[in-house]
Amino acid sequence: MLTGAFLAACGGGSSKSSGTTSPTAKPPILSVNTGPAPWPRPDDAIERVAAAGLPAFTEEQLFVHVHAHMDIFIDGQPTVIPAGIGIGGDPHAVVQVQNGQQVAGLSGKCNNPCISPLHTHDTSGILHVENDKERQINVGQLFTQWGVRFNDQCIGGYCAPDKPYKVYVDGKPFTGDASTIVLKNLEEIAIVIGAPPATIPNAFPTS
Repeated sequence: MLTGAFLAACGGGSSKSSGTTSPTAKPPILSVNTGPAPWPRPDDAIERVAAAGLPAFTEEQLFVHVHAHMDIFIDGQPTVIPAGIGIGGDPHAVVQVQNGQQVAGLSGKCNNPCISPLHTHDTSGILHVENDKERQINVGQLFTQWGVRFNDQCIGGYCAPDKPYKVYVDGKPFTGDASTIVLKNLEEIAIVIGAPPATIPNAFPTS
C-alpha cells in the first residue's frame, strides 16, 4: 500500500460527492497502444478517463469502495499493470518510485480533476473502484484508461490467431465479451495471452 507521502490514497478522500468532476459529454478520440507489453501508464491520464466515459474528481470518493485484482500473462509470464492509471492532470497527482516500487496517489486535494473512480495505486494488479455513487465499471474501461488496444481479437500487439487470449473470472473461463466484465469486490480476473501459465489464479490475493 501507499506510504504517508500520499494523503488521499485509499481512505484519505471524502466519502461525499464533493469532488469536482470533469465533463464527459464529448470524450476525446485518443491513440491506443498496439505494441507489445509492457504497456506504460499514459501521460494523458485524465483525457483517457473521459474517453472511458467516466468522471474525474479532485479527490478520492469513497461512497462505493471496491478492490478487484487482475493478472495478465503472456505465454505464461506475468506482465505489469502500471501504477497511476486514472491518476494525473494536477501537481497533487503524483506517480513516483518508493522503496523500489512504482506508486501513485494524491498528495492533497487537487485544483483540477485528477483521479478517476477507477485507478491503480501500485503495480500489484489491484484495481481500485472508488466512487461517489453506485456506478458499474468494467474491464473495457480499464483498458481505455490504460490506452491499450482491447477487443475480441487483440490485446495490445497480441492478436488471434497467432496470440489469442482467454479470460478467467475467479478461475472460471469467461466466454462472453470480456470488456463487459464488471469489476466487483475481491474478484480475481486473469487474462491469458498465448500459452497459459502453470496455474490460473482463482482468488483475490491475500498478501
